Amino acid sequence: MFDRLVMGVDPGVAATGVATVAWSRAGRSVVLGSQTIRTPAGSPDGDRLYAVYRTLRRALADTHPETVAVERLMWGRNVGSAMAVARASGVVLLAAAEAGIPVREYAPLEVKLAVTGNGNAAKDEVRLALRRLHAIADLPPEPDAIDAVAVALCHIHRSPLREAAR
Repeated sequence: MFDRLVMGVDPGVAATGVATVAWSRAGRSVVLGSQTIRTPAGSPDGDRLYAVYRTLRRALADTHPETVAVERLMWGRNVGSAMAVARASGVVLLAAAEAGIPVREYAPLEVKLAVTGNGNAAKDEVRLALRRLHAIADLPPEPDAIDAVAVALCHIHRSPLREAAR
């Protein structure tokens, strides 16, 4: 029924968005599942990262995606926050490697451009584009999970172009 199955991940220590998106040649995308992995504030970072790892590992085993698409960290002014996201990204890469699933990373600008046509789109514009332009009806309520849907959809749209350019 579906030709591609991609897990999108928006990494973070406090909240990691995860969404599995299926795509058919008819051009239809469907969110098969999504969640936001939340970790307790104040817990040691190692415990929080391990919770993300365990939950992500379970999701990979349950869904068997062909690819994991991850939003790439963009370094900003807040180095502490960037380090936390970098650690969470490492956990995502580890879980995918352990499962034998390839990972592709996409910059936030690339994700927004693929989904909305505007690399500077706001979060509400991304949600609206997913619903209206891509006809995804069952969007998750959490912003992190919506970002994960957008990352997965970006991979679905961009990967044929990357393969053709090789």
